[in-house]
Amino acid sequence: MASKKKNNASDTPKIEATASGHIIGSGEIVNQLITETLEVNYMPYAMSVIVSRAIPEIDGFKPSHRKILFTMYRMGLLTGPKSKSANIVGRTMQLNPHGDAAIYEAMVRLSKGYEALIHPYIESKGNFGKSYSRDMLWAAARYTEAKLDPICNELFRDIDKDTVDFVDNYDGTLKEPRLLPVTFPSILVNATTGIAVGMASSICSFNLGEVCDTAVALLKNPGHDLFETLKAPDFAGGGQIVYDREAFESIYETGRGGFKVRAKYAVDAKNNCIDISEIPPTTTVEVIIEKIIERVKAGAIREINDIRDETDRNGLKITIDLKRGVDPDKLMLKLFRLSTLEDTFSCNFNVLVEGTPKVYGIRELLAEWTAFRTLCVRRRVHFEYRKAKYKLHLLEGLAKILLDIDKAIRIVRNTQEESEVVPNLMVGFMIDEKQAEFVAEIKLRHLNREYILKRTQDIETLKADIADMETILSSKDRVKKIIIDELTAVKNTYAKPRKSEIVYSADLDEQSNEEEVPDYPVHLFFTKEGYFKKITPLSLRMGGEHKLKDGDSILISAESTNRTELLFFTDRQQVYKARASDFEDTKASVLGDYVPSKLEMEPGESAVYMAVINQYTGYMMFFFANGKAAKVDITAYETKTNRKKLIKAYCGRSPLAAALYIEKDCELVIVSSSGRMLLLDTGAIAPKTTKDTIGVSVMTLKKGQYVAGVHEYRKGEFAKPFRYKTKNLPAAGALPSAEDMPRQLEIEGV
Repeated sequence: MASKKKNNASDTPKIEATASGHIIGSGEIVNQLITETLEVNYMPYAMSVIVSRAIPEIDGFKPSHRKILFTMYRMGLLTGPKSKSANIVGRTMQLNPHGDAAIYEAMVRLSKGYEALIHPYIESKGNFGKSYSRDMLWAAARYTEAKLDPICNELFRDIDKDTVDFVDNYDGTLKEPRLLPVTFPSILVNATTGIAVGMASSICSFNLGEVCDTAVALLKNPGHDLFETLKAPDFAGGGQIVYDREAFESIYETGRGGFKVRAKYAVDAKNNCIDISEIPPTTTVEVIIEKIIERVKAGAIREINDIRDETDRNGLKITIDLKRGVDPDKLMLKLFRLSTLEDTFSCNFNVLVEGTPKVYGIRELLAEWTAFRTLCVRRRVHFEYRKAKYKLHLLEGLAKILLDIDKAIRIVRNTQEESEVVPNLMVGFMIDEKQAEFVAEIKLRHLNREYILKRTQDIETLKADIADMETILSSKDRVKKIIIDELTAVKNTYAKPRKSEIVYSADLDEQSNEEEVPDYPVHLFFTKEGYFKKITPLSLRMGGEHKLKDGDSILISAESTNRTELLFFTDRQQVYKARASDFEDTKASVLGDYVPSKLEMEPGESAVYMAVINQYTGYMMFFFANGKAAKVDITAYETKTNRKKLIKAYCGRSPLAAALYIEKDCELVIVSSSGRMLLLDTGAIAPKTTKDTIGVSVMTLKKGQYVAGVHEYRKGEFAKPFRYKTKNLPAAGALPSAEDMPRQLEIEGV
């Protein structure tokens, strides 16, 4: 435990050694504030990981990737022949202080052979492994070769024209670019993921042509509809993007969200098998096969004879041999649900801009890239402007020599000392030192009128170029046009057709998917802390007592089937829809699934009630602390599409005291904080179809009182039920009589 005493310099003992070499005070414990330790030791490490390792910057690269590519550029691998990977890794260590294994792994992931990027930056020769295989490892760096892909021309274009800042490497012996002056939004073109300290980044890839079109459209019209040009993400491994407009709107707007990617398959009727050729980018061949085999052993899948990996030099291939009479398409619908052949890509567009991490929507991200590229273009033009001005200045001095070449020769010949040549030329032709140096360095063979005329003819061209550059530097529209022209050129040169097919959720056969869900009896349990268990009757009989967290208790238990629908109402007036089949069968001896995590609820959101829906008949009853009750027809929560979350599930004006699902009208007991009870027939409340209706007053409460709970009336619960009933609502109810008190204590478990 940290001491409350501050650790000052005087508190720390000085390190002194005895004559025998032993350190005085060694082994003693020095008190130090834990907050000071975190601030001094941990925070610098955390910031280093965030800023210098895991989160990509606006040029689309993490520092490790940028160092590798720049090293290869310095080695001449943009145009020259391939070099051994070991040589590249060794040279990169001059910029990257990490080990050779980490550098080589980062290099592999950028290569064409690894097949992780739509537009790989490195051409590879040899075994670089495969992104879709967990077990297919890359060869050692001494066996493979690499060079830069032609698209890297767009990463390093004009890098020597002051387009970006250069900084010292880790030991100050070399310079490296802080960013690369990319001419297209590479941050969106190739997928990037990274886990830092306390934050992460996950950016899906998009088609290069679509990204360039979108960037151009936004430059021309900031209000451009992104969906007109940027249809959906695109992955190097292809697959099918399950298009959900609502989900993509959220991703495009906030930079967060998720979407589903399905494998692509073909049916081989002749051999009675299914060939899978493209899989989601979030899984591997081995994981898919293992999951399917696990499901076959568990009896959830009975239509398969065999499954094997037939990946070869021609690419990925998983073959599934079918039993006779099996419908391949229906089986694939089942496999999409039971394995990672359909998986979710979670987006978190966290990007470093000027050293600050922030989650951007696509419009914001492209705006930041445009601002970065605008600065690069302006710096390039300013560099060329200074160079042209200097050259013009020299040529204007040379033009004065044209007036009398013989005089220039005479001055040089008659000068006694070499150091006096430049000053004498300055005086003789009224030119400055730079111009005089330029004239003095001209070779003797060039001291003829033809050479000097050719050089001075460039003066007018330079003046026109300088005037044009001045216009560019003072005009935002001219800079925009340059960026647009560059984006158009990149698209025309490097764009490829989409690899990932877009399929619309409305076109998918969800009904067939539903029919394939195995149906069997289950017992469902939901606890006060938000844990859920689905247990078969046999497991329940053999399982013993329920395992629960300390202080937790079972709130709802129900007998149903594996196909039943579940509605989880939360403390934020939202409802999350799921099926019992979405949860694994478990045992009483485990805690079960934590519902907020399983259903990907918002941070801090908790599930407070579970409704088990076999058919959408009946009502949801909501009772609020202010004494009001709402009766909502359960069909208000029925949706034609498989929406997972509904907002405004109930009214949020007053805290929720209780929620109950009833299949038909019944009698409920409302209990106030004062102990009064009201026996309510739900038939007295008119049902509503609006989910967040404020309800009607059913119980009158004095100041400071509130509804404490609601439960279904049990026959015999009250000796004289009429005492707690009322003809008119709202009503105050009645305190329990002496003869009813023991029954209430029994119900409450006291």
